[in-house]
Amino acid sequence: MPEWLADRLLSWASELDPETRAQAERLARLPVVAGHVALMADAHLGKGSTVGAVIPTESAILPSAVGVDIGCGMCALRTDLRAGDLPDRLDPVLDEYERHIPAGLGQGHEQEQDFGAWNAAARRRGVAPHTSFSSDQQRRAARQFGTLGSGNHFLEVCLDEADRVWIVLHSGSRGIGNQLAQAHIDRAKAGMRAAMVQLEDPDLAYFTQGTPQFDAYMADLLWAQEYAFGNRERMANVAAERLFAVAGTGNVVETVNCHHNYTARERHQGRDLWITRKGAIRACHGDLGIIPGSMGTATYIVRGLGSEDAWTSCSHGAGRRMSRNRARKTFTVADLERLMAGKTWRSRMAGKLLDEIPGAYKDIETVMRDQRDLVETVHTLRQVLNYKGSN
Repeated sequence: MPEWLADRLLSWASELDPETRAQAERLARLPVVAGHVALMADAHLGKGSTVGAVIPTESAILPSAVGVDIGCGMCALRTDLRAGDLPDRLDPVLDEYERHIPAGLGQGHEQEQDFGAWNAAARRRGVAPHTSFSSDQQRRAARQFGTLGSGNHFLEVCLDEADRVWIVLHSGSRGIGNQLAQAHIDRAKAGMRAAMVQLEDPDLAYFTQGTPQFDAYMADLLWAQEYAFGNRERMANVAAERLFAVAGTGNVVETVNCHHNYTARERHQGRDLWITRKGAIRACHGDLGIIPGSMGTATYIVRGLGSEDAWTSCSHGAGRRMSRNRARKTFTVADLERLMAGKTWRSRMAGKLLDEIPGAYKDIETVMRDQRDLVETVHTLRQVLNYKGSN
C-alpha cells in the first residue's frame, strides 16, 4: 500500500534507496508540480527525474522527466499458437530475428523500412516535428524505424498460463528521439539560467505553457511518441511474421501497445493536467498494460484499476537495483548462463549482456505485490526466447 514520504510525495515502493528518495523529494518540491508526485513500485535513480515517477503539472513540462527515450514502451501480441505448435528448437526463430530486426546501440536497417509511409500518415494526422531534421537525422530516423536498440530493450517469445504463445518487445524512439530530447533539455536549462530561476537540480528545468519553447518541445515530443509507437508496431509485425514462417502457421489475436516515458493531457480531480510518466504506464480502469520483469523472469499483462492517488498509473517494470557497472562487477557470465538455462538466447553475447542479469533488478513479484491496488494481473508470461542487443 502507498506511503507518504513527504508532503507531496506518495510512494508504492517497498524497496527504495536513500538517493532515489532524495531525488524524488526534490522533484516533488518543484513549484510547477500540481499536487503530489506518485512514485511507482519500481522507482529508482534517474537523471534529473526519478524513474518510476508520475508527475502532474498544470502549465509546464519538464523535458528530463520524459527523458531521452521519448515514447519508450512495450508491445505484446497474443497469437493463436500453443507451445506444441512451436518447433522443438527455437534457434531458427532467433536467427530470423537477428536477420530482420537490428538490435544494439546505434544499429539500424541498411535501407529504410516503411518509415516514409508511416511519416506521411503521421503528418496527415497533424503529427509533425517542430525541428527541421538534418540529412543525417532524416537517414537515422528512417533506418532505425523498426529496430530494437540496446540496454534493457528486448524482444521475447513467451508462453502464458495456458501455454499460449505471445510476442513481447520493449523499445522507444531510438536515436532521433534521444537527439530531440537532449536538445530540448539543454534549451530548458538555458532558459532557467537566463530567467535566473534557482533549481535544486538543473535537470529539473521546465518549459512554461504558452511560450514558443513549450510549443516547439510539444511538437517534437508528440512526433517522437508516435514514432516510438510505430517503431514497436512494425517490429511486432515482423517478429510475428518470422515466427509464423518458422512454425508454419499462426495469427495474431490480440495486441497491447503502451508508452511508459511520455506526457499526455488528462483530466484529474476536476482539472486538465499534463501527466508525465517517466517509467510508468497508464492504468485507467480497464486499461491493458505490460509490466516486464528482467531478462529471464516473468512479464505481466495487467488491467488498470484506475487509482487517482497514482494518477491512474502503475510501474513499467521491475526497476534497476544496481548500476550496470556494479552489476558487471557483482555477477559472472556463469551466473547469467545458469539463470537463462532452458531458454533460447544470444548466449554467445553473455559477457555483453551481463548487466541485464535479473539480480541487477528489483524482484518483479515484490513489485507486483506493492501495486496490487493499481492493477490486476490478466496473464503471467514466461520466456522461452530472448533477443537483446548490446550497448
